[in-house]
Amino acid sequence: MTGEPLTDPIFKTGDQVRIHDSNPPGHRRTPDYIKGKIGVIERYCGAFVNPEESAYGFDGLPKKHLYRVRFDQTHIWDKYDGNASDTLDLEMYEHWLRPINAAAPEPRKAIVQ
Repeated sequence: MTGEPLTDPIFKTGDQVRIHDSNPPGHRRTPDYIKGKIGVIERYCGAFVNPEESAYGFDGLPKKHLYRVRFDQTHIWDKYDGNASDTLDLEMYEHWLRPINAAAPEPRKAIVQ
C-alpha cells in the first residue's frame, strides 16, 4: 500500500457540509461543539495520515482528505454576541463531513486496519 488516498476528494471550495454527529470511542479530532453544525469548505488542505488511527499505533493509511471548513460563529453558539460576520475555521477530515446538496456523494468510512 502506497499510503495515498484511495479516491479523489469529494468536496470542493464553496460546498456546504454538515459535520457528522457521532461519538465513536477513542481519540477524535472533531470537537463536540461542532458536531451537527453546517459549514462551508474554505479550502482543500491535502491528504494526510489519519491521526484518529495513528494515535493508537496504526499507520493511519491510506491517507485521508483534509479540508478547512468555515463556520459562522452565530450558528455555533446560541448566545454569541460578537460581530455577526465572525467565523471559525476548523480542519476536518472527509469522513466527518456530510454533503448538504444531493449532488455530492456520501463520504467513505474510515478504514481501520
